[in-house]
Amino acid sequence: MRRQNFISLLVGRAAVRLLAARAQRRSLLVKYVVTLFVAAVVPLVLGAVSEAWFGYRDQRVHLSELLLAEARSAADRIQNFVDSIRDQLGFVVQLPWIDGDDEQHRIDALRVLRQVPAVASITLVDQTGIERAFVSRLSPNRIGRGADMSADPAVLGVRANANKVWHGPVRYLRDSEPYMTMAVAGNRAAAGIAIADINLKLIWDVIAAIKIGETGYAFVVDDSGRLIAHPDISLVLQGDIATSGYRRLRSAIAGVNGSAVTTDDAEGNSVVAISARTADVGWTVVALQPVKEALAPIRAALWRSLVLIGIGVLLAFALAYWLARRMSGPIKQLEEGVQRVGAGQFDHRITISSGDELEQLASRFNEMAQELAVSREKSERINRLKRFLAPQVAELVEHSGDEGLLDGQRREVVAIFGDLRGFTAFSARAEPDVIMTVLGEYYEALGAVITRHEATLTRFTGDGVMVLVNAPVMCADPALRGLRLAIDMQAAVQSPIVRWRANGHVIGFGVGLAMGPATVGTVGYEGRMDYTAIGSVVNLASRLCALAIDAQILVDPIAAEGVKSHIALTSLGERPIKGYEYPLPVFAVSPGSTVVHHRTDAA
Repeated sequence: MRRQNFISLLVGRAAVRLLAARAQRRSLLVKYVVTLFVAAVVPLVLGAVSEAWFGYRDQRVHLSELLLAEARSAADRIQNFVDSIRDQLGFVVQLPWIDGDDEQHRIDALRVLRQVPAVASITLVDQTGIERAFVSRLSPNRIGRGADMSADPAVLGVRANANKVWHGPVRYLRDSEPYMTMAVAGNRAAAGIAIADINLKLIWDVIAAIKIGETGYAFVVDDSGRLIAHPDISLVLQGDIATSGYRRLRSAIAGVNGSAVTTDDAEGNSVVAISARTADVGWTVVALQPVKEALAPIRAALWRSLVLIGIGVLLAFALAYWLARRMSGPIKQLEEGVQRVGAGQFDHRITISSGDELEQLASRFNEMAQELAVSREKSERINRLKRFLAPQVAELVEHSGDEGLLDGQRREVVAIFGDLRGFTAFSARAEPDVIMTVLGEYYEALGAVITRHEATLTRFTGDGVMVLVNAPVMCADPALRGLRLAIDMQAAVQSPIVRWRANGHVIGFGVGLAMGPATVGTVGYEGRMDYTAIGSVVNLASRLCALAIDAQILVDPIAAEGVKSHIALTSLGERPIKGYEYPLPVFAVSPGSTVVHHRTDAA
């Protein structure tokens, strides 16, 4: 019972603490929503960010590979274009120069002009460096010995080259159309040299055929950064006017060693570009694609991710709110329940149907509230009983669970009276505080013994005490149990008696015990009731107590008959008893008698 009252006190204190802390803490719903929302959204955002990052990296690698492949393809086709012209010129320089045989070389040169549209003119030079034939699409043809060209850069360049091929720098006719000179020497010195003037506008077909995505393209620049070929041929024909932007672009790309780079094109648009060099002529092919188009798949993926994140955020918020409500709602019910139970409303119950630990917690809470209600009812009953019963009697009745025990009834009881010898003289001489100290030690010694034997202490009257056995709660073998109690009472008081006598107080203790029928029950008035016994057995026990000397226990014949086989008694013969017509046999507990306690004797 004390433990349950303590629990009730703790619940009340917990309710007070909850009310005091409620104003200082944030809403539990908000905390759960934020926590669950972050737990759901952060992984989603991190997943989208990581996917975007790896997607961007993969797209850059893919784009770099695509641009490089296109640039190299264009460079290879340009190289094939140049190589095809070289091979055609090689047929012209197979035969040696013989006087009178110039016509055959001229016919071979004309055949090359017909087969290779890019060749604008061919000049044939013999082994001595003298011009022997000239055929052209734009100028009159010449045949026979002409000017000495041994100092011409083309002649000097092809003779110095072990490959017997020389490519001249790009030049621009009328500062717009790109041309290049190519010289090819025969395998034998007597075959001479063929010098061709090549119109590079025809490379436009190669460049125009390159499509990278929707708007990506490729173009060709020489070492100076001037345009040689571009899908928009008008830019090539503008000459130096369009050169500066492409020169800057070429420089930006050249600094990254063949990797794709994000930069601005000639028009200032952000592009991803890469370059490749042609093998022989040393030109640079640049392949590029606008960043907007190149990263369009990434942007599309990002938009999809953002949409999914938005949907996920809404779902996460809704789920977090729902879960938080499912958690905070029952917790608030529990909080309210604690407050109400702490306020004494033990009939309050919580209903939670979540099917999880919260429902189990609510069930435990309801069980606790029910136990507290039972404990309070029990405490109230005991408090009511204590208004007219001695505390230990109230406890016994409550333990038995039958308040009808207090009703008036006829019962065979053992009545025990104890009284201090010499107390009247002592109280007349001693100071009040000394008297109260002696009585306190006296009551404490007897109370412990009476409680241990589960007897009923009806009252203390000054230095006297009255105890009942077998009422209101019945027990087995009440005579033996009563006498054992009397012996223990005598033994318990002897120890403080020794101290009192050491202080000069002549005090002793005598006990009288009688067994017989009596009427037991509660008597008194509203607000003050006592449990007592009425009958001759009570009077007899009181008279025996008055006859007993210090340290003596006197017993009536009925009780003596009930304990003779367990405790040694000495017959004192018949003694006159006040209120009795004839003397009664009286017995005393023999000195040195011991008490043998058996739990089977208890009720």
